[in-house]
Amino acid sequence: MKKLLNVTAVMLLIAAPFVLMSCKKSDSNNITPSATTTTLTDYEKESLLHMREEEKLARDVYTYMLNKWGLSIYSNISSSEQNHMNAVLGLLNTYGIADPVGNNAAGVFKNAELQNLYNTLIAKGDISLMDALTVGATIEDMDLYDIRIAKEKISNADIISVYDNLAKGSRNHMREFYSQITSRGGSYAPQYITQSEMDAIINSPKEMGKE
Repeated sequence: MKKLLNVTAVMLLIAAPFVLMSCKKSDSNNITPSATTTTLTDYEKESLLHMREEEKLARDVYTYMLNKWGLSIYSNISSSEQNHMNAVLGLLNTYGIADPVGNNAAGVFKNAELQNLYNTLIAKGDISLMDALTVGATIEDMDLYDIRIAKEKISNADIISVYDNLAKGSRNHMREFYSQITSRGGSYAPQYITQSEMDAIINSPKEMGKE
């Protein structure tokens, strides 16, 4: 009996590292947000649906401006906006919410307000490069405001985590657009966030980490 117990103990010691490795591998490959609650409030659902299309609006506008003006800033930031769209889609999938984007083409939105806004921003950005850069700052300005307002009414940890990362990206994008505008002799006054919020962003360095 003692010999059998010793063999069992040895087998457990050999297996333990592989069990731990398996657990770590599973954790590292888990790219879907973990559901901390089983249900969302109606507001949280609507916020995710709106944010998914709002990030699409940013991506689509920047892609259009890249083709129009050929400025590399639009290429880099549109890629970041695609990452933002993917992050929100991950939450929609986690909580079983139908994606409002689906197979919609660039510039096509289910949300009528965002559709009208897209059309307005494209028309403004067509006028000049300075107008196009101002459009970029306006989008990030709006995103930051919408995220701040949404977070005041959201308690779900998964959503807050994703929104915090979206806000970090928007602050970095605002810094880039503001720099492009001022380097060309222009200026930008915030239309959604406060001037103090704007000052804090442009007077601080770029925030590192994946956006």
